[in-house]
Amino acid sequence: MSALTVLADGDFVAPGPSIFNFPPLWPGAPEWATKPVLFAMVGALLVVALGWSAFAKPKLVPRGMQNIGELGYLFVRDQVARPFLGKDAERWMPLLVPIFFLVFAWNLMGVIPGIQFPIASHIAFPVVLALAIYVIKLYLGIKHQGFGGYIKNLFPSGLPKPVYIILVPLELLQNFVTAPFTHAVRLFANMFAGHMILAFFSAVGFWFLFENLTPLGAPIGVLGVVMAILMTGFEIFIQYLQAFLFTLLAAMYIGASLHPDH
Repeated sequence: MSALTVLADGDFVAPGPSIFNFPPLWPGAPEWATKPVLFAMVGALLVVALGWSAFAKPKLVPRGMQNIGELGYLFVRDQVARPFLGKDAERWMPLLVPIFFLVFAWNLMGVIPGIQFPIASHIAFPVVLALAIYVIKLYLGIKHQGFGGYIKNLFPSGLPKPVYIILVPLELLQNFVTAPFTHAVRLFANMFAGHMILAFFSAVGFWFLFENLTPLGAPIGVLGVVMAILMTGFEIFIQYLQAFLFTLLAAMYIGASLHPDH
């Protein structure tokens, strides 16, 4: 075993991938009825509640939840939608705003006491969102450009013909396989890795300060706690950043299908 997995006379075992496995919520429950599924639904309901409380009865002078909702709306519109969708930005805000808030809520659950699990660290959830965006991308591309035009616009024009021998399969692979795969995996991998790091430093602090307190081990435990606190702050930033990037890529894919000339 490596030095990272066995410490303190071989008793300390660092958290591994098993921390992402959850049993059913109650005996006899379906295999899919687990903690991640429960809090994925909770996150979706929170986003609905936020949208309802902010915009159900909007005031001319925003107050309370309307302020938060409008700040989020303006951020997604100005930083995500308009750069890629231009005049079509407002039309796609009902899709992009919920995606941003949903992914951010799912990610943020990784640092909320009592939950402490980022939902997007289970690959199924990012895959579902990425595939939904991918289907919209294909539908819009074929609808606005025609099937032949959509395929043709995947490749730059004016290049020497021999170049297309290499370029065509690479572009087809990128657009039909790599793009949806990386869209999902980028979010999943960051949440998975971040949760593993937080779990490791938290386990180090707990072990050396509570489970196996010794004069030599105590400084290691204190370091583990300090690192867990610092990494939690950094992880919150990454959680926001990944929500932003996931929504940004969604807007970019939709914009590319609507405006292939850009």
